[in-house]
Amino acid sequence: MSIKGLFPIDKWDFKSESVFKDLPQADMALLAANRSEQIYKKGEIIFREGAFPSGIFFIIEGKAKKYKVDKEGREQIFYVANTGELLGYHAVLSDDRYPDFAAALEQSRIAFIPREDFLGALQQSEVLSKRLLKTLSHEFAVLANSLTMIAHKSVRERLALQLIVIREKYKVNFQPGMPVEINMSRDDLASLVGTVRENVVRLLSELREGGIIETRGRKIIVLDVSRLIAIADFR
Repeated sequence: MSIKGLFPIDKWDFKSESVFKDLPQADMALLAANRSEQIYKKGEIIFREGAFPSGIFFIIEGKAKKYKVDKEGREQIFYVANTGELLGYHAVLSDDRYPDFAAALEQSRIAFIPREDFLGALQQSEVLSKRLLKTLSHEFAVLANSLTMIAHKSVRERLALQLIVIREKYKVNFQPGMPVEINMSRDDLASLVGTVRENVVRLLSELREGGIIETRGRKIIVLDVSRLIAIADFR
């Protein structure tokens, strides 16, 4: 089922997928001049925290996780980027090092655009600069919502909320009534929720017994998204 009208998904999802859409031909030519593509295997790192950016990344197909690593080497995923989204452009805009890691969540085809080409297009294109400014503002609001969620919600509520958000990202050629398979490891899901793997396994088992989800190996199928929305208690 669609969650439109039931859950404010825009508050939890970046909007960079629209940044390059229908740009003037001259701007697209600048971005494409030295563009290259690479296939990243699941788990392969796209960029590392602390490295200086030589360009930006555009997900042509697949998904990537953005995350931080603590002193004990534990990951904290704070966002899952989907097909059509940009990675690494914040560091290019600020002329600073990457503030986080990015890695492929599944086999992904990702384009690389050199920083000079990206900045040249940005300087030339009023459309692109306005879109990026709007996107940055929206992303700040999304991250603020995430911080509030971690601070004020229980693990069960956070898991329900993340399953709602991730379900939207795994929709492919979706039609009403179609099942949506979330293909994410329990470790990655625990990192995204901000808890340990054991808690996620236990809570997924409870949701499965309640008829809210179905599991097939690592895959999770949401059967009743409206009940997940109720559990998430989003207000």
